[in-house]
Amino acid sequence: MKERIIRAVAGSLVLTSLILAIYVSEKWLWLTGFVGLNLLQSSFTRFCPLEKILERIGVDKK
Repeated sequence: MKERIIRAVAGSLVLTSLILAIYVSEKWLWLTGFVGLNLLQSSFTRFCPLEKILERIGVDKK
């Protein structure tokens, strides 16, 4: 359950930042880069800030 939420949040942030980059300012692409960088580092370190937040609010580990 937690992994699905993390993927949904990451995907939503990427798509939102792309839409904002098209219609508002190209500077929103920094958010896309940040999300991508965080996904990359979490694949190596197994540390994901959103995962820790979800654990604190009680989302199960399934």
